Amino acid sequence: MSESAVQARPYKIPESVLVVIHTPALDVLMLERADRPGFWQSVTGSLDAPDEAPAETARREVLEETGMDIAALDARLRDWQLSNVYEIYPVWRHRYAPGVTHNTEHVFGLTVPAGTPVRLAPREHLRYRWLPWREAADLCFSPSNAEAVLQLPRFAA
Repeated sequence: MSESAVQARPYKIPESVLVVIHTPALDVLMLERADRPGFWQSVTGSLDAPDEAPAETARREVLEETGMDIAALDARLRDWQLSNVYEIYPVWRHRYAPGVTHNTEHVFGLTVPAGTPVRLAPREHLRYRWLPWREAADLCFSPSNAEAVLQLPRFAA
């Protein structure tokens, strides 16, 4: 991001996406955060602009965090039509405008073929694991992420 873009938008937009990436067998991709070792999650990310569609944010974040180009894969991005509103952890509130305490998260699922290569963004994640969906839910540090993974069998059907 250019310096002028940073100056034009100094704070994160409190609207984001959560993308549960999984295989047809419901193995879920989990990513370990680089800034919080031991904290595992699905792909997440904030909208870059207030008018950016959440589906576009989801495609961009999947590419940035995993190297997966949804358009080039035999993959299907599905809007689960779920939104979570949650309190932003105090450790990350400095990234948002003063007084912003809550985020709205739009949930998506992405079905990819088993064996799809993953290329991590090293500034964001340390390592990844493919896990059966129940084990993935247990590993999530975020309650909304865990709940989304637990919903996977219903949305993947």
